Amino acid sequence: MRALQQVPLLSAVAVAAALRTAGAWGMRPSGMLAARGLGANLLARQQWRIGRAIATSASRRRDPRANLLRASAATEVHGRLSADGVSLDAQVVAKQPDIVLSNLRARRAGDEAIETVSSIGGLMEQRTGLIRKRDAALNTRKTLSAQIGKLMKEGKEGDVAAIKEQVAMANAEAGAADAELAEVDERVNDMFMRLPNLLDARVVDGSDEKDNELVLEWGQEYIKEGDEYLWHDDIATRLGGWDPEGASRVAGARFSVLKGQLARLERALGQWFLDVHTQEHGYQEVNVPLLVTRSVLEGTGQLPKFEDDLFQTNHKVGGEDSFLIPTAEVPLTNLVRGQMLDESDLPLAFAALTPCFRAEAGSYGRDTRGLLRQHQFLKVELVRVTSAASSADEHEALTGHAEKILQLLKLPYRKMRLCSGDIGFSARMCYDLEVWLPGQKAFREISSCSNCGDFQARRMGLRYKGKDPYAEEGKGGKGKGKQTTLACHTINGSGVAVGRALVAVLENYFNPKDGTVTVPEVLRPYMGGLLKLTPP
Repeated sequence: MRALQQVPLLSAVAVAAALRTAGAWGMRPSGMLAARGLGANLLARQQWRIGRAIATSASRRRDPRANLLRASAATEVHGRLSADGVSLDAQVVAKQPDIVLSNLRARRAGDEAIETVSSIGGLMEQRTGLIRKRDAALNTRKTLSAQIGKLMKEGKEGDVAAIKEQVAMANAEAGAADAELAEVDERVNDMFMRLPNLLDARVVDGSDEKDNELVLEWGQEYIKEGDEYLWHDDIATRLGGWDPEGASRVAGARFSVLKGQLARLERALGQWFLDVHTQEHGYQEVNVPLLVTRSVLEGTGQLPKFEDDLFQTNHKVGGEDSFLIPTAEVPLTNLVRGQMLDESDLPLAFAALTPCFRAEAGSYGRDTRGLLRQHQFLKVELVRVTSAASSADEHEALTGHAEKILQLLKLPYRKMRLCSGDIGFSARMCYDLEVWLPGQKAFREISSCSNCGDFQARRMGLRYKGKDPYAEEGKGGKGKGKQTTLACHTINGSGVAVGRALVAVLENYFNPKDGTVTVPEVLRPYMGGLLKLTPP
């Protein structure tokens, strides 16, 4: 025990790295740490000291072969191999590259991502060889050590020195293999973290937004058309509530300053959204930090691939790089990172109204007019943490909650299922809600609702004890009812973007005859009973 007490405590960064590596291998974080040679007492002490909830349950984890068996039985759907029931981990990438490559090609992934699959496969073979080499050396050391004890008892000290040299050589060989293994693991993990999620079988094949699938249209009777309907920025300017010059003086392009009745309308929208979701849809309101660490962004999938789209600060937080949040999805989902939940605790439902910050380095020249694409904007985010069995239903429920907001505002919209080439990095399936904007004569995105499956949960070590819906039926019908440890599923969506909702209200409730904007009925209690926004 004295030797254990001299081992330094793991830093928060080290534990975060452990969680990421565990996700890549499809391992329980506790099992991965134990494999590094940390004693159970030391691990427990470290958990207590750093406040990380890395579960150390002794229950057996799911048979790792199950993932591969599911992959091998994949059928073709929309021109690719179906990934339903398959979780993305390094073992699947190495053992079943066809299913990963098929989904990457469906996503229109670049050559680098395609080559990554082959590279991971080669490194995994190398990893297997190193493990065998290390284990052989350790077995040799064990055998020789037993001989030393026997010789000492027999009084043959003269023969001990030679065997000790062999033990030292075996130790050196095992240590060298372990060091090389750590390097391979790091390389695999770095590459694996850049691979996007697999796709739900319902996602249609396509290259971009033009190929997205129309699921439904709502509120056709509310659609307004005609040249008399203006863009929102023209309306806002006439109302005297938009100050782009002031925003430019303060922060530069793609920031906004709202004043007076327009600022109040934006505030009313956000507050009403939260009230609907917390009072009618059962979400818990959460006030979250606007600054998060690198490992937190890695957990939800924004890093390492999309660092250029984030605003990074010049201060360390918890010993890590820190960033302004691009969406409240990041802190909300990470509230339960590293946790072991029970299926009876699920679903968890969180809602937050926050500013969001996006550099969007690749979007210059797009949507530069008005309030459509800003570096800073308000958004109500919805997050649900679910079991694997309820994941699809919970995704539909969350999307329905966002739709309800648009319906109560009587804003015409359409629901689109994103195609394989337009879907986000972390999502298995995604619905976009697109609201009608009469000034622009177009439908524009106002909410995006994604089911990430267990992609994010594996990266952040979020698990639960429950029944595996994909388990094979065992003898006596026991397979599917057996309790096991599974990665949670995470679902997120805008409920909805406040700035986009403001745009939609201005354009849809604009009265061309007098230049006023009617306040939607549901917002009037939040506007002090005001019926219309009027020009000065």
